[in-house]
Amino acid sequence: MSHELTLSEIPAIHGAMGEFETPEALRAACQRAYAEGYRRMDAYAPMPVAGLAEAIGFRKNKVALAVLIGGICGASGGYGLLCWITIIAYPHNVGGRPLHSWPAYIPITFECMILLAALTALVSMLAMNGLPKPYHPVFNVPAFDRASIDKFFLCIESTDPKFETEDTLAFLRDLGATEVSVVPA
Repeated sequence: MSHELTLSEIPAIHGAMGEFETPEALRAACQRAYAEGYRRMDAYAPMPVAGLAEAIGFRKNKVALAVLIGGICGASGGYGLLCWITIIAYPHNVGGRPLHSWPAYIPITFECMILLAALTALVSMLAMNGLPKPYHPVFNVPAFDRASIDKFFLCIESTDPKFETEDTLAFLRDLGATEVSVVPA
């Protein structure tokens, strides 16, 4: 009696992963995968590889914009707080000077700008990278231990519209991957 797998019994997969020997081979594989229409993929290397981010389609992040907005909010918030304190809450005329003495506000305004920009950089970087993430499905591939030592990996995710398990595995082999495996979820 044969037992066919039901939809709930089919093991979920995260994607397909190929292992490469050199950074040049990984970059070339990423460029070709992107040219073939794959968009949901990630590359892993033990060192920075020039041009790798662009090869997988990564163009620009929004951390710089968030830091700019955080800095502007910090500066305007610091300046506004000082105006409120010296003009509205605790007006105190010292030596006949005006209540709104903007040159005295510059150091605090600058410090508030730097503080909020730095905090925004930290929080936005963590949020946009999806961190903290103590577990990722690629850790299920035994050979992935070498990603921090001397091997280079390309993982095409199963959420990619072009992803078909057998076709993607064959495509990774055609790219020159020394080892190809399915990444369980």
